[in-house]
Amino acid sequence: MSKREEFIAAINVLRAASQSITSEHRKGLLQQAVQEYGLTVEDGTAILNASGLIVGEGINYLDVLGLTLDEIENKNDAEMLVLVNEAHRKAYNGSLQAGGLPRADGRTQAQWYTLLNQARDTLTHPHKRRHYLEKYVHQENVSKKTEESIQKTEPEIQEPKSTLPKTPQTTIRTTFSNSSSTQKLQPPDNTPQSMVFIPGGEFLMGSDNKDGESDESLIHSVYVDSFFMDRYPVTNAQFKMFVEANPQWRRPTDLYFWNIKWNSTKKKPEHDGDYLKHWHENNYPDDKANHPVTWVSWYAAMAYAKWLGKRLPSEAEWEKAARGGVSGQNYPWGNTIDSTMANYNNTNGGPSEVGQYPVNGYGLYDMAGNVWEWCLDVSDAEFYLISSQHNPIHGAPSVNSVTNEFTDESVLRVLRGGSWIDSPLLLRTAFRYKNNPRRTLGRIGFRCVKTVTA
Repeated sequence: MSKREEFIAAINVLRAASQSITSEHRKGLLQQAVQEYGLTVEDGTAILNASGLIVGEGINYLDVLGLTLDEIENKNDAEMLVLVNEAHRKAYNGSLQAGGLPRADGRTQAQWYTLLNQARDTLTHPHKRRHYLEKYVHQENVSKKTEESIQKTEPEIQEPKSTLPKTPQTTIRTTFSNSSSTQKLQPPDNTPQSMVFIPGGEFLMGSDNKDGESDESLIHSVYVDSFFMDRYPVTNAQFKMFVEANPQWRRPTDLYFWNIKWNSTKKKPEHDGDYLKHWHENNYPDDKANHPVTWVSWYAAMAYAKWLGKRLPSEAEWEKAARGGVSGQNYPWGNTIDSTMANYNNTNGGPSEVGQYPVNGYGLYDMAGNVWEWCLDVSDAEFYLISSQHNPIHGAPSVNSVTNEFTDESVLRVLRGGSWIDSPLLLRTAFRYKNNPRRTLGRIGFRCVKTVTA
């Protein structure tokens, strides 16, 4: 076992005993990571952030779940179970609808979800609930004090590059033919949290690459209307909330009966038997909350997006966003690539946590490498020869028509961006790939977009 693995094991033992620590304890753990385990501060911080340990004392679980003492007064155990579970569900869904990453109180999405679960487990267990209430409810203004203590718990250390930004990028590049200039653009007031505003405009789609592995070799001018795009690929933690709210999208526990179900309806299944293969039942691996969800079909990605009032990007939207306002470059950042820029060539042995690599000109992460991303379009090698110049999409008259009728489709769908296991050739911004919409793989994920409305 490596020193890094030893430190992770020690943290897991600590977490099993208690999921909350003080800020001083956290500083001590970071010192231990450096002095005893030979890790960098950045690596130690990343491990602690991924552990789900909550920093703070005197946390008000009622406040976390949006409950009050008046609401729980005189409730019996059965009534408390219903009340708390409903509050927990609303808090989870509210966090996901708002984007979840990052939170104003500094917690990562994984830490917030851990806190929600801790609050639910404490308040639904009769003995734990009595102990908690005896200890905390006598404090006056506990919510205010808790919020103030949370804001002061973060240690003054240099955060790793994986720390997620708290404000959207406002510096973007605008492209005119083969030249580019940088200008300031204020995103609309209605920009959803954890999404990025992609300004409408014309760009050059495709490339002059003729290697035969991609159908991209026709540079053509395309105009795309403004839209919002997720700053990161959808994570395991985010997708779990969708699964919990939509049981029909849970991972099949018995493939035999799953096949019988689909045969009885005389329909083709909406994913293959490997759907969410890396999850254990309906739980993602403990340390993968902020990793992109993979082993998801195009249908599952579409259902998730529709559940949130979003959709998948068209192929043209995806390429415009990936280019970040820069024309004619191989990658979102330029024409060369190395392991500091993206996760590719199986360097990490799998997908990496979102936000680990440099942002592009629009403020988007992981537009090259990490995981392939599903797009709306039907795959067609000749589409560039016939595509519309304005908001092109293949296989439907509009993005809304695909969104509303996607369960009736069965043709190959477009994938973009390359993945952790692919060569630099496949990570190029113009590279076009495809797969069966029911196919799931450990290198396929997705992110969502949303149409800008007045």
